[in-house]
Amino acid sequence: MSRAAVPAAPALAEAAMRAAARLPAHLEGHGYDVDGLPELREAIAARYRARGLPTEADDVMVTVGAQHAIGLLASVLVHRGDRALVEQPSYPHAIQALRDAGARLVGAGVGAGGWDEDVLEQTIRRTRPALAYLMPDFHNPTGRTMPEDQRARIVALAEAHGVTVIADETTAELAIDRATAHPPLAVHGSPGAVVLVGSVGKTVWGGLRVGWIRAGRPLLRDLARARSARDLGTPVLEQLVVAEVLGGMDGILAERGARLRETRDHVEAELARRFPGWEVPHVDGGLAVWVGIGAPVSTELALAARSRGLAITGGSRFGHDGAFERFLRIPITATPAATDRALDILEDAWRGIAPEGGRPDVGRAHDVVDRSVLV
Repeated sequence: MSRAAVPAAPALAEAAMRAAARLPAHLEGHGYDVDGLPELREAIAARYRARGLPTEADDVMVTVGAQHAIGLLASVLVHRGDRALVEQPSYPHAIQALRDAGARLVGAGVGAGGWDEDVLEQTIRRTRPALAYLMPDFHNPTGRTMPEDQRARIVALAEAHGVTVIADETTAELAIDRATAHPPLAVHGSPGAVVLVGSVGKTVWGGLRVGWIRAGRPLLRDLARARSARDLGTPVLEQLVVAEVLGGMDGILAERGARLRETRDHVEAELARRFPGWEVPHVDGGLAVWVGIGAPVSTELALAARSRGLAITGGSRFGHDGAFERFLRIPITATPAATDRALDILEDAWRGIAPEGGRPDVGRAHDVVDRSVLV
């Protein structure tokens, strides 16, 4: 349960075979292209247009997954010592990519009420970050989605202070209950104010390492120059596979939504039944639920679960300063049977740190957390 990920979409195997059949047409070329295959960039642009954002193929760069895109953007947009604003909590690997680029991180909370605009504004005014990394749709790990009117205000705030917004849309199309989706965040603000990151890793399969960046063309040129010293492009065969997949993406997303509805309902019901003292929010999309466990012991609970054979991620993994010990991220992607087996172990681990059936020993839990941070 440490990975919020789905198995490969059933349509992927046939898409891969069609792509392999088309590969010979590309073999006479050199195969190096840091921008990506024109046909894939056009297919990605077409999906943005369908979502209400005018986009051309030249506005897109294909990357080796979304994580590669985030790291590449950080290397270009951040100079060592610059501040970067991240949500609290946030995606751990994005946090690490920004740190690796030399950024000093500042946080703005995403809580039960969503994004706190007052805190965002104060943080931006006080710290003047070079960029803000946001996940406005089915936020990882909280599952929250930013309202449309708030999106416009936050983009305007960032643009007014010269802050480039990176919007991570890797989960944006994973709706479960919602009939209509928000348009991409880049519909707000002037061209180039918002950079979009997408991929097929969360929607199609994590093993299909293809993502993309939609950005202003001057930034894309800077990214291409920086990329040539790191890698020489995304594998051609995988790009062909994704071009095939995008043609049937609506069907894949419908299948994903139906499956996630079943698994989400089961996870939420079982958590409420087994852990009546926990706070289990309802999520209408995404791949996980952000559970409040009532005491600052998520690291200890995760360690106890791991000792029993269950890998699960404590809340502090999602904070850039070791916060969120009162939370646990529970994926909603496993089958009901697999979920039940995992929750059996989690129940046993919870009883192990709360042996009387009550609340855990918070003092002992803090000792565990402090040692893990110091190490």
